[in-house]
Amino acid sequence: MTAFDHELLLAAERGDTATVRLALQAGADVEARDEHGRTPLLRAALADRVGTARLLLAAGADPNARDDRQDTPWLVTGVTGSVAMMRLLLPHAPDLTLRNRYGGVCLIPAAERGHVAYVRAVLDETDIDVDHVNRLGWTALLEAVILGDGGRAHQQIVELLLAAGADPGLPDADGTPPLEHAERRGFEQIAALLRRATR
Repeated sequence: MTAFDHELLLAAERGDTATVRLALQAGADVEARDEHGRTPLLRAALADRVGTARLLLAAGADPNARDDRQDTPWLVTGVTGSVAMMRLLLPHAPDLTLRNRYGGVCLIPAAERGHVAYVRAVLDETDIDVDHVNRLGWTALLEAVILGDGGRAHQQIVELLLAAGADPGLPDADGTPPLEHAERRGFEQIAALLRRATR
Protein backbone atom coordinates (compact mmCIF):
# COMPACT_ATOMS: atom_id res chain seq x y z
CA MET A 1 0.00 0.00 0.00
CA THR A 2 1.32 3.44 -0.91
CA ALA A 3 1.22 6.48 1.33
CA PHE A 4 -1.45 7.91 -0.96
CA ASP A 5 -3.57 4.75 -0.55
CA HIS A 6 -3.25 4.99 3.23
CA GLU A 7 -4.28 8.65 3.20
CA LEU A 8 -7.21 7.84 0.94
CA LEU A 9 -8.51 5.19 3.33
CA LEU A 10 -8.24 7.48 6.34
CA ALA A 11 -9.80 10.44 4.55
CA ALA A 12 -12.71 8.33 3.27
CA GLU A 13 -13.65 7.30 6.80
CA ARG A 14 -13.35 10.89 8.06
CA GLY A 15 -15.49 12.18 5.24
CA ASP A 16 -12.65 14.45 4.13
CA THR A 17 -13.72 14.70 0.51
CA ALA A 18 -11.08 17.27 -0.42
CA THR A 19 -8.27 14.97 0.73
CA VAL A 20 -9.91 12.01 -1.01
CA ARG A 21 -9.89 14.00 -4.24
CA LEU A 22 -6.24 14.96 -3.82
CA ALA A 23 -5.20 11.40 -3.00
CA LEU A 24 -6.96 10.07 -6.09
CA GLN A 25 -5.35 12.75 -8.24
CA ALA A 26 -1.97 11.75 -6.81
CA GLY A 27 -2.51 8.16 -7.94
CA ALA A 28 -4.12 6.46 -4.94
CA ASP A 29 -5.99 3.26 -5.79
CA VAL A 30 -9.75 3.72 -5.44
CA GLU A 31 -9.90 0.02 -4.48
CA ALA A 32 -7.07 0.17 -1.92
CA ARG A 33 -7.59 -2.16 1.04
CA ASP A 34 -6.93 -1.70 4.74
CA GLU A 35 -5.85 -4.51 7.09
CA HIS A 36 -9.44 -5.84 7.13
CA GLY A 37 -9.89 -5.72 3.38
CA ARG A 38 -12.10 -2.62 3.52
CA THR A 39 -12.00 -0.27 0.55
CA PRO A 40 -12.31 3.52 0.83
CA LEU A 41 -15.95 3.24 -0.26
CA LEU A 42 -16.72 0.65 2.40
CA ARG A 43 -15.10 2.80 5.07
CA ALA A 44 -17.09 5.80 3.86
CA ALA A 45 -20.31 3.74 3.87
CA LEU A 46 -19.69 2.49 7.41
CA ALA A 47 -19.22 6.08 8.60
CA ASP A 48 -22.16 7.33 6.48
CA ARG A 49 -19.98 9.82 4.57
CA VAL A 50 -22.34 10.32 1.66
CA GLY A 51 -20.48 13.16 -0.06
CA THR A 52 -17.22 11.27 0.05
CA ALA A 53 -18.89 8.09 -1.20
CA ARG A 54 -20.33 10.05 -4.12
CA LEU A 55 -16.82 11.09 -5.20
CA LEU A 56 -15.47 7.55 -4.81
CA LEU A 57 -18.29 6.12 -6.91
CA ALA A 58 -17.64 8.72 -9.59
CA ALA A 59 -14.03 7.51 -9.57
CA GLY A 60 -15.19 3.94 -10.21
CA ALA A 61 -15.39 2.44 -6.71
CA ASP A 62 -17.06 -0.96 -6.54
CA PRO A 63 -20.25 -1.11 -4.39
CA ASN A 64 -19.82 -4.90 -4.16
CA ALA A 65 -16.21 -5.04 -2.91
CA ARG A 66 -16.04 -7.42 0.07
CA ASP A 67 -13.92 -7.15 3.20
CA ASP A 68 -12.70 -9.98 5.41
CA ARG A 69 -16.09 -10.10 7.18
CA GLN A 70 -17.97 -10.47 3.88
CA ASP A 71 -19.37 -6.95 4.16
CA THR A 72 -19.77 -4.67 1.14
CA PRO A 73 -20.66 -0.97 0.88
CA TRP A 74 -24.20 -2.00 -0.06
CA LEU A 75 -24.62 -4.61 2.68
CA VAL A 76 -23.50 -2.27 5.47
CA THR A 77 -26.26 0.21 4.66
CA GLY A 78 -28.61 -2.32 6.26
CA VAL A 79 -26.54 -2.11 9.43
CA THR A 80 -26.21 1.69 9.51
CA GLY A 81 -29.77 2.26 8.26
CA SER A 82 -28.60 5.08 6.00
CA VAL A 83 -31.27 5.72 3.39
CA ALA A 84 -29.10 8.42 1.82
CA MET A 85 -26.19 6.01 1.31
CA MET A 86 -28.53 3.28 0.05
CA ARG A 87 -29.98 5.66 -2.53
CA LEU A 88 -26.54 6.84 -3.56
CA LEU A 89 -25.34 3.28 -4.17
CA LEU A 90 -28.48 1.99 -5.87
CA PRO A 91 -27.84 3.49 -9.34
CA HIS A 92 -24.39 1.85 -9.33
CA ALA A 93 -25.88 -1.63 -9.65
CA PRO A 94 -25.13 -3.17 -6.26
CA ASP A 95 -25.77 -6.91 -6.16
CA LEU A 96 -28.88 -7.27 -3.99
CA THR A 97 -28.30 -11.01 -3.63
CA LEU A 98 -24.89 -10.71 -1.95
CA ARG A 99 -24.92 -12.10 1.58
CA ASN A 100 -23.16 -11.05 4.76
CA ARG A 101 -21.26 -13.42 7.06
CA TYR A 102 -24.57 -14.63 8.48
CA GLY A 103 -25.89 -15.44 5.02
CA GLY A 104 -28.28 -12.48 5.09
CA VAL A 105 -29.16 -9.67 2.69
CA CYS A 106 -29.20 -6.01 3.78
CA LEU A 107 -32.89 -6.12 4.74
CA ILE A 108 -32.30 -8.54 7.61
CA PRO A 109 -29.97 -6.46 9.84
CA ALA A 110 -32.09 -3.39 9.09
CA ALA A 111 -35.19 -5.19 10.36
CA GLU A 112 -33.34 -6.42 13.45
CA ARG A 113 -32.02 -2.94 14.31
CA GLY A 114 -35.34 -1.14 13.85
CA HIS A 115 -34.33 0.99 10.84
CA VAL A 116 -37.88 1.79 9.75
CA ALA A 117 -37.10 4.36 7.04
CA TYR A 118 -34.44 2.11 5.53
CA VAL A 119 -36.69 -0.95 5.45
CA ARG A 120 -39.43 1.12 3.81
CA ALA A 121 -37.04 2.50 1.19
CA VAL A 122 -35.46 -0.84 0.32
CA LEU A 123 -38.85 -2.50 -0.02
CA ASP A 124 -40.22 0.36 -2.13
CA GLU A 125 -37.18 0.96 -4.33
CA THR A 126 -35.66 -2.48 -4.94
CA ASP A 127 -36.80 -6.00 -5.71
CA ILE A 128 -34.98 -7.48 -2.72
CA ASP A 129 -36.17 -10.90 -1.57
CA VAL A 130 -38.39 -10.13 1.43
CA ASP A 131 -38.38 -13.79 2.51
CA HIS A 132 -34.64 -14.43 2.18
CA VAL A 133 -33.51 -16.90 4.85
CA ASN A 134 -30.08 -16.51 6.43
CA ARG A 135 -27.82 -19.21 7.86
CA LEU A 136 -29.54 -18.94 11.24
CA GLY A 137 -32.79 -19.91 9.54
CA TRP A 138 -34.26 -16.44 9.97
CA THR A 139 -35.97 -14.03 7.60
CA ALA A 140 -36.18 -10.26 8.11
CA LEU A 141 -39.61 -10.81 9.69
CA LEU A 142 -38.26 -13.38 12.13
CA GLU A 143 -35.30 -11.14 13.05
CA ALA A 144 -37.61 -8.20 13.71
CA VAL A 145 -39.53 -10.38 16.17
CA ILE A 146 -36.74 -12.48 17.70
CA LEU A 147 -34.09 -9.76 18.03
CA GLY A 148 -36.30 -6.68 18.16
CA ASP A 149 -37.68 -5.07 21.30
CA GLY A 150 -41.36 -5.19 20.35
CA GLY A 151 -41.58 -1.40 20.33
CA ARG A 152 -43.06 0.94 17.76
CA ALA A 153 -40.14 0.74 15.34
CA HIS A 154 -40.25 -3.05 15.16
CA GLN A 155 -44.04 -2.99 14.94
CA GLN A 156 -43.77 -0.69 11.92
CA ILE A 157 -41.16 -2.93 10.35
CA VAL A 158 -43.39 -5.98 10.77
CA GLU A 159 -46.21 -4.01 9.12
CA LEU A 160 -43.96 -2.99 6.23
CA LEU A 161 -42.64 -6.51 5.68
CA LEU A 162 -46.13 -8.02 5.72
CA ALA A 163 -47.41 -5.34 3.32
CA ALA A 164 -44.50 -6.20 1.00
CA GLY A 165 -45.55 -9.84 0.92
CA ALA A 166 -43.47 -11.42 3.66
CA ASP A 167 -44.81 -14.87 4.51
CA PRO A 168 -46.14 -14.63 8.12
CA GLY A 169 -46.11 -18.39 8.50
CA LEU A 170 -42.52 -19.03 7.38
CA PRO A 171 -40.91 -20.66 10.44
CA ASP A 172 -37.34 -20.62 11.70
CA ALA A 173 -35.02 -23.60 11.38
CA ASP A 174 -36.66 -25.20 14.43
CA GLY A 175 -40.13 -24.90 12.92
CA THR A 176 -41.27 -21.98 15.09
CA PRO A 177 -43.25 -19.32 13.18
CA PRO A 178 -43.04 -15.56 13.85
CA LEU A 179 -46.38 -15.49 15.70
CA GLU A 180 -45.22 -18.04 18.26
CA HIS A 181 -42.02 -16.06 18.85
CA ALA A 182 -44.04 -12.85 19.31
CA GLU A 183 -46.39 -14.53 21.79
CA ARG A 184 -43.48 -16.01 23.75
CA ARG A 185 -41.88 -12.58 24.06
CA GLY A 186 -45.12 -10.86 25.03
CA PHE A 187 -45.17 -8.62 21.95
CA GLU A 188 -48.94 -8.27 21.78
CA GLN A 189 -49.07 -5.60 19.06
CA ILE A 190 -46.78 -7.61 16.78
CA ALA A 191 -48.67 -10.81 17.55
CA ALA A 192 -51.91 -9.08 16.57
CA LEU A 193 -50.40 -7.99 13.25
CA LEU A 194 -49.24 -11.53 12.55
CA ARG A 195 -52.60 -13.05 13.48
CA ARG A 196 -54.38 -10.74 11.06
CA ALA A 197 -51.91 -11.60 8.31
CA THR A 198 -52.36 -15.34 8.77
CA ARG A 199 -56.16 -15.36 8.60
